[in-house]
Amino acid sequence: MLINLFLKEIPLDLPKSMEIVAKKLSNSTGKKECLERTYDLLGNKYRGYRIKTFIRSFDFFTDNLESVWNRTGFLHCMTLNYLMRVLLIKSGHFKEEDVRQRWTTIWLFSPHQYLEVRLGRDKIINVDLWGRVYGIPLGDYAHGFNSMPRAKLS
Repeated sequence: MLINLFLKEIPLDLPKSMEIVAKKLSNSTGKKECLERTYDLLGNKYRGYRIKTFIRSFDFFTDNLESVWNRTGFLHCMTLNYLMRVLLIKSGHFKEEDVRQRWTTIWLFSPHQYLEVRLGRDKIINVDLWGRVYGIPLGDYAHGFNSMPRAKLS
């Protein structure tokens, strides 16, 4: 259920179209490629928006995975992370303990969730799909005032 904002269980069964995506991700050459493919797939389908984070608080109570999966555009950080966790684990490349939810604050007052993903024994990478649209790259996460759009280098 998506209503648990802190730790959502990985479902046994996925919506059919999500199951197809997880199967394709299982063909990745390893954890790193699977993570990058999942990050790109979800980052191209969904995004975070600062203002919608506050005005769409009713979305916290969505409890239908298929309904969320069929959307595009805005999702809250917790929902984006839930989709990421589900796909990574269902790909077969990751175990539940490889994908950890972490909390920080943005702008000094707004709670924000990101993920730590274990790629190897001593290799952990931060993942913040919500912050991607604001220039936060794979390996970093939004925190403090580190969520401002960045100029692209030519």
